[in-house]
Amino acid sequence: MRYRIWLSPPHMGGGEMKYIEQAFSSNWIAPAGPNIVRFENELVQYTGGKYAVALASGTAAIHLALCALDISKGDIVLCQSLTFVATANPILYLGATPVFVDSEPATWNICPEALETAIRYYLIRNKKPKALICVHLYGMPCLMEDLLAVCYRYGIALIEDAAEALGSEYKRKQAGTFGEMGIISFNGNKIITTSGGGALLSDSKVLTDKARYFSTQSKDPTPYFQHSELGYNYAMSNVCAGIGRGQMEVLNERVAARRANFDLYSHYLKDVPGLSFQQEPDGAKSNRWLVSLQLTGNACALTPESIRLALSGKGVESRRVWKPMHLQPLYKIAPYFGGDVAEDLFENGICLPSGSQLTSEEVSEICEIIMETAQKQKSCS
Repeated sequence: MRYRIWLSPPHMGGGEMKYIEQAFSSNWIAPAGPNIVRFENELVQYTGGKYAVALASGTAAIHLALCALDISKGDIVLCQSLTFVATANPILYLGATPVFVDSEPATWNICPEALETAIRYYLIRNKKPKALICVHLYGMPCLMEDLLAVCYRYGIALIEDAAEALGSEYKRKQAGTFGEMGIISFNGNKIITTSGGGALLSDSKVLTDKARYFSTQSKDPTPYFQHSELGYNYAMSNVCAGIGRGQMEVLNERVAARRANFDLYSHYLKDVPGLSFQQEPDGAKSNRWLVSLQLTGNACALTPESIRLALSGKGVESRRVWKPMHLQPLYKIAPYFGGDVAEDLFENGICLPSGSQLTSEEVSEICEIIMETAQKQKSCS
């Protein structure tokens, strides 16, 4: 279907073409060139991290983060269950074992208590997990102080999947800069885009150097092509990096616009019974990449699917909350720790249009459709 209001469309700032034209005029149409170096520097400056590697996708960044930590066959990698499949798939790429962990109900992110239960379970069996991948879901920061304390206590490396969270903060520190490595996505639906692309962030030069080495087919420093380790074709192109440079110029505006969308939704929908939004933890600031809500208590018999269908019928795209990994056919035999929080969020959650081009009139219209649907469902119940 061709929607008239999309969930999260790209939003160009106008400055991208000058960097693209520079790439063309200088003939840097390759996974190398000045835009890449400058884009990486701009990411470092914005996030406060020490190093950045621009890559072909956020998925590639997760894969290389695991490679840089020497994850291999049989290693246990703990992973948030409520996420997009790209968070977990790189674990399988390396033959490692994914172990999924439930969410906590406020931020919808990984539950520190369930995480510690999983770690202790494997420690008793002399199978120490090697890494944890947490996810700042829909731009909402995790409970980072608690997660860092758990990882430090047991000596487990932390990778932050901040694919959706560029511009989000926890205790005035950018999401993606707390763990050993963080990853960002610049896919077309993200808060800023390079068309496709991603980045790996780290304060460790050793880890970023390894990731960069792996991203260019692991070429040894010889005057001919020599490869001592398995590598990948994961480098970002100079053209895409140029798009990213133009997008960085408007990133703060994009965060402000999406947070304003959330405020409008909160205002219009505040009186719908049983409806609640994903909550910011104390000291956190979400970029509100996607406005996400949950319906509880069967309020007015309203369901995520009835909302999705009503919006779709009016040409408005919405999306159900991610189906947890431990419920996916691909991961049906993977271990899972926790309760039913992630499952409840999947059953009762929905994401509303959140693009930074969204107008207040469009938000008002979307909310009217939801409230009308609530009334219809109530009269039928």
